[in-house]
Amino acid sequence: MITRSNEDLGRLLVEEGFITERQLEKAKADAERRGEPLQKTLVSMGFVSDKDIVESMGKQMGVAFVDLDRIDLDVDLAKSIPEHLAQRYKVIPVAQKDNRLTLAMVDPLNVLAIDDIRLITGFDIEPVIATEEEILKAIARLFGVTDMVAVEDTVKEISATEFGAMEVEDEIEEEIALDKLKELVDEAPIVRVVNLIISQAINDKASDIHIEPEARSVRVRYRVDGVLHDVMSPPKHIQAPMVSRIKIMATMDIAERRIPQDGKIHLRHDGREFDLRVSTVPTIHGEKVVMRILDKGSVMLGLNKLGFSEENQRLFEDVVEKPYGMILVTGPTGSGKSTTLYSCLNKLNTGTTNILTIEDPVEYQLPGVNQVQVNTKANLTFASALRSFLRQDPDIIMVGEIRDQETARIAVEAALTGHLVLSTLHTNDAAGAVSRLIEMGVEPFLVASSVIGVLGQRLARTICPNCKESYSPTPEAVKRFGLAMYSDSELSFYRGRGCDHCKMTGYRGRTGIHEIMPMTDRVRGLVLHRSSTAEIKQAATEDGMRVMQEDGINKVLAGVTSMEECLRVVYVESTGEW
Repeated sequence: MITRSNEDLGRLLVEEGFITERQLEKAKADAERRGEPLQKTLVSMGFVSDKDIVESMGKQMGVAFVDLDRIDLDVDLAKSIPEHLAQRYKVIPVAQKDNRLTLAMVDPLNVLAIDDIRLITGFDIEPVIATEEEILKAIARLFGVTDMVAVEDTVKEISATEFGAMEVEDEIEEEIALDKLKELVDEAPIVRVVNLIISQAINDKASDIHIEPEARSVRVRYRVDGVLHDVMSPPKHIQAPMVSRIKIMATMDIAERRIPQDGKIHLRHDGREFDLRVSTVPTIHGEKVVMRILDKGSVMLGLNKLGFSEENQRLFEDVVEKPYGMILVTGPTGSGKSTTLYSCLNKLNTGTTNILTIEDPVEYQLPGVNQVQVNTKANLTFASALRSFLRQDPDIIMVGEIRDQETARIAVEAALTGHLVLSTLHTNDAAGAVSRLIEMGVEPFLVASSVIGVLGQRLARTICPNCKESYSPTPEAVKRFGLAMYSDSELSFYRGRGCDHCKMTGYRGRTGIHEIMPMTDRVRGLVLHRSSTAEIKQAATEDGMRVMQEDGINKVLAGVTSMEECLRVVYVESTGEW
């Protein structure tokens, strides 16, 4: 990124209308207190995006801004320059006409880069500006060699080995000699297969890798944007060495195949750090492996990047900035609760507070935050850690999950004694969280006094911006979504046709669908009287809460997600009405 003084950058953004003077002064004060660049603070506070900053810089320099997420890049054109130059100068070709090459650059004023690429390609160079993140992603995608063709070729190479020539039956596989397995897992082909499968999953932005043994083959699947996709089916004979190679990387026991095991792999890919949580379980056809991919950079998010509507973000930030009380995030497994909590901690971690967390397990390490991992063998539970935390002079406490009465009771007590407590619960909606605490045995008056806000959330896939198209919904869809007030001519839904960018799925990335329930006086009164979840939800709605269904509909109408996704992730009553 082009370096600019804080004063120059601030003035530029104000002049371009991206921020106000008041926002600039607030961001300057926060940046000075945190000891970080103004640009990073402006983005984390949600005042601007990286694209806003780069676009305004481009205007001042007189070069066009290009959004690489919204255009198709040609692989052959990209490879008209060597990969090492693309990486060194952080550039990527985006178009070529006659003798002119349009080059997306992080720094369009880098004359040395322009001269080098003009010399190599023979084209005149027209520089345009793009964000560093998008250029690096494009380089990884277009120059990447870790594709399934490479994996399949390597599998064929293994087929030529002595082991590959064997017809391995399920019952024989268990008896494969350990010394033979150890010899195989250190050979180059199997090392390459495992490395390529992991690298491709990271490039595809997968959250999990599933390696599933079947009777005559092995099934490899990636979970991308919450949905599992088949990527390859290597032959059965590769199963044992592949699983054993992963277990060695995760420091697990390759001799033990009859009980579940857990391990961890730490690696670097394209200059970024990743942790892989590895889990194996024995099935009737061999060991199944699941690797959860944890990108250490992905949780350093601002609340503005979680898909909140403007109103919901304002409501949630108001709650998060309270000095004490309990904030609960609810939703099913995989709904982004942990990311939301980490984003809250990132916002609250100003260097002037003592933050402690108890997690099971610690998924991401946050600088400046004291994180503790549950260890049941040592009797370190959520409850026992919480008791110790209260003697550690905390300002903010994060509890990974409230699972039992003791944890709930201590967390409530902490919230009532001047601490800000953040945690998660597994309930269908925000209103159900307070009822769940009461069911756990916490007295209603304690719940009403301690809880200051509840966030219910789901994750929905977002429509690929590269292949998004509008269409007119059917009358049945209009009725189901309760949109009869719109005329046919003014109502449009959106969907993705499918393209190379989204691997023909029509979706790329995910966004949150939320409902935020502040604890108003009327809601507190209902909690005190042990009212039903339905009554609490009704009162919260009348007090201004937008339920998840409404937030989902708004995102469908705005073209953020599709009708099908909204129906998939947001609960619909059996009557068909929202």
